[in-house]
Amino acid sequence: MKHYRQLLFVLLCTSFLGGCALALVGGGAAVGGYYVGKDERSAKRIATDTAITAKINAEYIADENVKTFKIGVKTYRGVVTLTGKVPNQQMIDRAIRIAEDMEGVNEVNSLLTVEQ
Repeated sequence: MKHYRQLLFVLLCTSFLGGCALALVGGGAAVGGYYVGKDERSAKRIATDTAITAKINAEYIADENVKTFKIGVKTYRGVVTLTGKVPNQQMIDRAIRIAEDMEGVNEVNSLLTVEQ
């Protein structure tokens, strides 16, 4: 039950952040226009990449073997890059597997390292 609450919390947070992103892109024309204008991706691609990142982060929190905020996730054109330091190799392997299994992911680049 605890995992469902955590997942619900993350999904709610990403929903609120998604609303902010829409306000910046749609409502704040100057800010949104600047951001989209500086990125060669379409607004749809940016939204898709953002959704992939949010879903991977939610899976990490819900997963017993990962469950961390120490992994940075960035998505660009369906290519996910993972960064950070984690306690062990098993967590790295699981984090990569979760990202690879996410719908819309074309490739995963792992820059994860084990904490010393």
